[in-house]
Amino acid sequence: MNEFISPDDTRYDERARALVRIGREAIAVADDEKLDAYFADDFVFHGPDGDLTYPELRSFFEAMRAAFEGFACERRTIVSQGQYIGCHTSMSGRFTAPFTASPIGTIPPNGQPMRLELINIFRYHEDGKLAEEWVQYDNLGFLRQLGVDLTQAPARPSVSA
Repeated sequence: MNEFISPDDTRYDERARALVRIGREAIAVADDEKLDAYFADDFVFHGPDGDLTYPELRSFFEAMRAAFEGFACERRTIVSQGQYIGCHTSMSGRFTAPFTASPIGTIPPNGQPMRLELINIFRYHEDGKLAEEWVQYDNLGFLRQLGVDLTQAPARPSVSA
């Protein structure tokens, strides 16, 4: 049994299958035309490091593709209801080039495989375009996979009582 959902799996509605396709065909590989058609102009991404606009998220995808050889964006679980989709997404690849979009600055490659597991909630406009996304993932675990030594974090200022 394949661990990822196929875009042809008819157990899922068309909106869910389109989400699978966009991950494979326009996030994992560069296809700005497909992305532009999928995302609403007023799209907002809400993630662990703050909010992003669609152009900012598209730049993040570019940075992922550049840093991770064989980059993939696959869906594992999808629950679709009305204008919302809940999803478990897996992003993966081998870390072979500098990653410029980390929350701590550019990270040099370590040549190791990376797998980032995300929990997403997507909201769509009535016209079918993606309007909003909320994402949670283990940012510290992701940085560890990239070879970041988290014991070297800068000291936090003390708070006096």
